[in-house]
Amino acid sequence: MTKKIGIVTGGGDCPGLNAVIRAIVKAGSLYGWECIGIHGGFDGLLTPVQAMPLALKDMDGLLIRGGTILGTANSGLFSAKTGHGELRQVPQKTLDQAKTNFDALGLSALVAIGGDGTLTIAQQMFEMGFPVVGVPKTIDNDLDATQTTFGFDTAVACAVDALDRLHSTAQSHNRVMVLEVMGRYAGWIAAYAGLAGGADVILIPEIKFNYGAIIQKIQAREAEGKHFTIVIVAEGAAPEGQGFVTSSKTENDREARLGGIGHLVAAKIEAQTQKESRCVVLGHLQRGGQPTQWDRQLCTRFGVHAFQMIAKSQFGYMVALKENGMMGPVTLKDAVHKIRRVDPQGELIMTARALGISFGDTPIPLPENAWG
Repeated sequence: MTKKIGIVTGGGDCPGLNAVIRAIVKAGSLYGWECIGIHGGFDGLLTPVQAMPLALKDMDGLLIRGGTILGTANSGLFSAKTGHGELRQVPQKTLDQAKTNFDALGLSALVAIGGDGTLTIAQQMFEMGFPVVGVPKTIDNDLDATQTTFGFDTAVACAVDALDRLHSTAQSHNRVMVLEVMGRYAGWIAAYAGLAGGADVILIPEIKFNYGAIIQKIQAREAEGKHFTIVIVAEGAAPEGQGFVTSSKTENDREARLGGIGHLVAAKIEAQTQKESRCVVLGHLQRGGQPTQWDRQLCTRFGVHAFQMIAKSQFGYMVALKENGMMGPVTLKDAVHKIRRVDPQGELIMTARALGISFGDTPIPLPENAWG
């Protein structure tokens, strides 16, 4: 009897999802396994089932194609994280119906491709008897159990390109340009893109900022004859003593929608400096388009190793990129145990501070042993 693998993509879309699907199908086909795509996220396992066979010939061109051919969802009955990351149990009735349909499809395993929310659902499904393997996807790069997640490199490349373009218009008009990027509660995109894109101010969730320090940085640049400033702000950044800026729309079946801090920062800067300040929200541009070469090879490795874990019946695990650069398994429970955040005292931030980049906090002198 032919063994079948179900593949589901959950949460927000990002470049590289199709590359992972391609790798699983290609690796599995060499060993006689069939793959079934679950359409529209985990809800595709509910009645009426939304599933489609994934033939080897269907994989042509997927390596470079953005999005996901299976569709995805970050809300609905399968919601294990709501609000600001509050844990919620998927209803037992929902899990039972999904298991019945899983068995009816003749599936031997399920590959869940997603971030913290998706993998939390996968962990709950594993605890209910589903043979599940996870693949870490998120542009936010906030899964602590892997050195990096796919989609992150492509999102950073998009943000750096935006900063490059904003530099010329900011300098031409002597403006302050504020770029708001995604990342939720981690500042990886803002920190990496800000360093690579020559930002003057980087605002991230891990370091509370104050407007006074930002204004001081702008004034210092003015004194040097530099009449423009580039600010990059993560959507989860917040001023001292204040919380996250979120959409006013309240939804009970999904996590809170962060966003809007960029416009607040730009408005405050203009009010206090009288310099024209504009905000650009990069938004879902970071999620679209072709994956970078780094993400393509990473996705391919993730997909192949996910299949190998299934072949070994190694369920309840997520494939991860280890510190030694090799692929290996970590438990789903450990994968969603803690959010990976930027270390305010780490080498990345110390490098930026050494260049005079402001993080909107009171300037902190570099320690004598900052470079090890």
